[in-house]
Amino acid sequence: MEIFMKEIAPHEWPENKRISFCYMERGNEVNKSCNAKEGNPFGPFWDTYSIDFVDSEFYGPLHYDVYHHNMAKEWNLKYPPEKWQVLAFTGAPASFPVQQENRHLHKYLEWSDEISSKADSFIENTLPKGAFIGIHLRNGIDWVRACEHIKDSPNLFAAPQCLGYRNEKGKATQDMCLPTKETIVRQLKRAIKNINSSGSKDKIIKSVFVASDSNHMINDLNDALKRMKVEVFKYPQNNPHVDLAILGRANHFIGNCISSYTAFVKRERDVHGFSSSFWAFPKDKARSSTHDEL
Repeated sequence: MEIFMKEIAPHEWPENKRISFCYMERGNEVNKSCNAKEGNPFGPFWDTYSIDFVDSEFYGPLHYDVYHHNMAKEWNLKYPPEKWQVLAFTGAPASFPVQQENRHLHKYLEWSDEISSKADSFIENTLPKGAFIGIHLRNGIDWVRACEHIKDSPNLFAAPQCLGYRNEKGKATQDMCLPTKETIVRQLKRAIKNINSSGSKDKIIKSVFVASDSNHMINDLNDALKRMKVEVFKYPQNNPHVDLAILGRANHFIGNCISSYTAFVKRERDVHGFSSSFWAFPKDKARSSTHDEL
């Protein structure tokens, strides 16, 4: 990317031609645009290369999947390369979420040696010896805004991974999209208890690893799990790929049903036969008004 911006962009992608591509407008409903730099990692990524966009292009209903072989032709017809030398997408133009028939393809994805080494080193040298639970907390401001539409968007983002592609397993809820501190603590304690009571000494939970786009809740979770003698950690650098690799190696994973980031972890764990669950799903019908206590 550095080479592209330094040697190619000045000629093929000058500042007045930098247009962001998205399927439809995202974010601000008043300003009909891709809002390509809103949220994390979008803003920081483009800012790294000092890229600002002058306009937005909505490419819907065009997309791409392996079953429609004429898609490349349609893309070239709508965006001929002699006019559109560079297409800068806010996200991959593939079918979203991952189609059910393509989920198994995740078995062919392997982490690079660099990412695997960093993940293994963190687990071996930073986390306490013993089993650990990995959790994903999606709670940045862009996500908070997205969750406001959950009632009107039953299949929002990656919701089909737990609700089914036709919502046959229920409807998305606010707590699934943006779980409360109470929900997170209660469910985490329950998962730790269940694993620790399995009778396997080598699976006693000693720590929790948190991946998040904003608030990792380290202090809150450490306080909540102190009596269980479980410590909470996050990766010291901002590296979403290493976070993903660590989550994939956890003894158990709890993620956000609506998030495509969680969906990546879930697919990887499914391939290897590892256990996973989601915040606030399935709905706890038997939950009483009293708090979980140790």
